Amino acid sequence: MVRVDPLGADLPLDPGETIIEAAWRLGYYWPTTCHGQATCTVCHVEVLSGAEHLTPADDEEQEALEHRLPGARRRDLSRVGLACRARATGDVTVLKKGVRRIQTVQIPPTGLL
Repeated sequence: MVRVDPLGADLPLDPGETIIEAAWRLGYYWPTTCHGQATCTVCHVEVLSGAEHLTPADDEEQEALEHRLPGARRRDLSRVGLACRARATGDVTVLKKGVRRIQTVQIPPTGLL
């Protein structure tokens, strides 16, 4: 389970699923511009607890964090991950502003052709 603060959303992850994939599956908007390619770093999260339950950053994620994440030199990158790459093996709490439930509206049919 991944808890996303400050929203307070709990995201159950399917096996092998990333945090952002779980959010999308469950109907949440997650800030990103590259949509899971590990190039924009907009999806990054700060890990508040349970860091030991996140999969280690692969080379692509580490490269993005070190060279594309704004302010990377001033941050503890061991507490930061990309939601498009991070997978959880246990309970984790992350901080990510801008995550929200997507509102959908049912449009009634207008008639048959």
